[in-house]
Amino acid sequence: MKYNQSDIEYLKKYIKDNNLDDNYYHKCLKELETGKPVQYIIGNVDFYGNIINVNESVLIPRFETELLVDLTIKKINNIFKDKKIDILDLGTGSGCIAITLKKRINSNVDALDISIEALKVAKQNAELNNVEINFIQGDMSTYKNKQYDVIISNPPYIRYDEEIMDIVKDNEPHLALYAEDNGLYFYKRIIDNIPYITKNQYLVCFEIGQYQSSAIVDYGKKHLKNINISVDKDYSGKDRFIFITNESNL
Repeated sequence: MKYNQSDIEYLKKYIKDNNLDDNYYHKCLKELETGKPVQYIIGNVDFYGNIINVNESVLIPRFETELLVDLTIKKINNIFKDKKIDILDLGTGSGCIAITLKKRINSNVDALDISIEALKVAKQNAELNNVEINFIQGDMSTYKNKQYDVIISNPPYIRYDEEIMDIVKDNEPHLALYAEDNGLYFYKRIIDNIPYITKNQYLVCFEIGQYQSSAIVDYGKKHLKNINISVDKDYSGKDRFIFITNESNL
């Protein structure tokens, strides 16, 4: 039996909330026994109050990413006030970040991913949540087509030799999990591109691995001029988010 009590509680709540029967419960239990994540079995998650469909083409949204979105919303409201802004979500996956920001912020939102299959899921989620988002198929490490007020990304950041839980490694898309250069590849490429993809006043928001903050901060300070860069922690007290602004915002 590969599932744990939290999976069972998650499943029971979903069944209760959706008035499903015992047949559905037992069907899901059989799938849980194969090691499949309960979120993929059910087919959706609640992300920041939005229903987000998920399958094996996209990462399962997590609480840490909800916190990234929450912190980003607060910083956007502080920096840009009521101004309508342009936002770019790099590596959108399920579209959960882009959809939430579009709902909460007066904005135009572009969402980019290299995976065509992930973009199919993201487009379905945008329709499900009744928001208009411009989806772009492309490589986040080379994208320089437009300038934005806000860049946000939860890119692949796991080292290829890093130990992760089997349920993640065996089910979630490796394209969205792993990155070269000790997991730092996409952060460095995005930072390299910041002068080309941001407006005069900007905010860049990253979710990061818990041991990556120093390397990313050092790289940002070395390659960008006149910036304010800060690190925020997740619910477990681990370094999890980096925010970069130019000093004209302060």
